[in-house]
Amino acid sequence: MRHEPLLARLETLQAAVPGVVDGAATWLHGRVGVPRHPLAAGCWYNAPGGGATAASRSEAPLDPGARESGMGLLDGRTALIFGVANDRSLAWGIAQALAAQGATLAFTYAADALERRVRPLAAQVGASFVERCDVQRDDDLDAVFARFGEAYPQLDVLVHAVAFAERDELQGRYADTSRQGFQLALDVSVYSLVAMARRAAPLMRGPNPNVLTLTYDGAQRTYPNYNVMGVAKAALEASVRYLARDLGPDGIRVNAISAGPVRTLASSGIRGFHWILDYSAERAPLRRNVTQSDVGDAAVYLCSDLARNVTGHVLYVDAGYHVVGAELGAAEREGAGQ
Repeated sequence: MRHEPLLARLETLQAAVPGVVDGAATWLHGRVGVPRHPLAAGCWYNAPGGGATAASRSEAPLDPGARESGMGLLDGRTALIFGVANDRSLAWGIAQALAAQGATLAFTYAADALERRVRPLAAQVGASFVERCDVQRDDDLDAVFARFGEAYPQLDVLVHAVAFAERDELQGRYADTSRQGFQLALDVSVYSLVAMARRAAPLMRGPNPNVLTLTYDGAQRTYPNYNVMGVAKAALEASVRYLARDLGPDGIRVNAISAGPVRTLASSGIRGFHWILDYSAERAPLRRNVTQSDVGDAAVYLCSDLARNVTGHVLYVDAGYHVVGAELGAAEREGAGQ
C-alpha cells in the first residue's frame, strides 16, 4: 500500500519535539494521502435546562477518607479523550492515570490506521466507546459528542491532546511561515479545542468538570525550529484562559499541562532527541526528566475535586525547567570553578 512508508515515518517522528503532544499523529493518520508529518507530542453555549451552578459545584466537600477507604478520586466520572496514538502517548499516560482513579473512559481516533492501535488500548482500561473523529470536520465532532451524550449521562473530563504542523514549517525561520501552514497549525492545534469545548459544555453537568489540554514551554519562549507550533501553543494557552472565563459561570474548569520532553519508543529513532533529554535533565532544577506517568498524575489532580477551584491555569510538569534562565558558558564555568 503506497501510504505504508508514510505511516512508518509518522510512527518514527511521533514525539520528536518535546511538549507537542502525542495526539498530533491522530489528525495526520486521517489524511495519509497528504505528505505531511506530525509533531509528537488537547464557545460554549447554554444547554436547555442549564445545570449545576459554579457555586453549587465548588461547594461539594471532599471526603478526606476517600483514599484510605480505597475510593478513587474520579469514581463515577466519565472522560472523553482525543489524541491517543499509541501506548507511548502522553494522552495514553493520562488515560491510564484517570482509569486508575476510577474514571470511565471513552476514546476517539482519526482513521483506520490508528483504530487498530487505539481499540486494544481502550480495551485495557475497559472502554467500550471508541469512535472515529477528524477534528477538522464539524460533522465528525457533532457526531462524536451526540453519540457520547446517548451513551453516558454526563461528561466530566474532556482531554484535548491534538497538535499538528507541516514539516516544512518546522525548520528555518518562523518569518518564512506560509499562510496555509499557519492556518493548518492553528486550526488543528488550537481551534479544535474551542470546537470541542463548545460541544462538550452542554454535557458537563456533574460536579467540577474539567477541560484539559496539553501545551509546551515553546508557547512562552522561543526554540529552534519550533516556529509556528510555538505560536499555536501560545494561542492554545490564551484559549485556555478565555474558555475558562466563558465556561466558569457554569462551573466548568479549563486547564493545561505543559510537559517537558518524554522518552518514547518513537522518539528513540529521532536524531538528536537524546540531546534534548540530556539538556533538559542537566539544567532542570530537579536534574531529571519527567515521565508519562508524571503527566498522568498531574492530570488526575486537575481533573479531580482536589483542583475544584483551579481554572485558566497552565501547570508545568517539567522538573522545573521552565524557571531556568541564562546559563554560564564554558569559560565562565571554568573561571567560577564549576
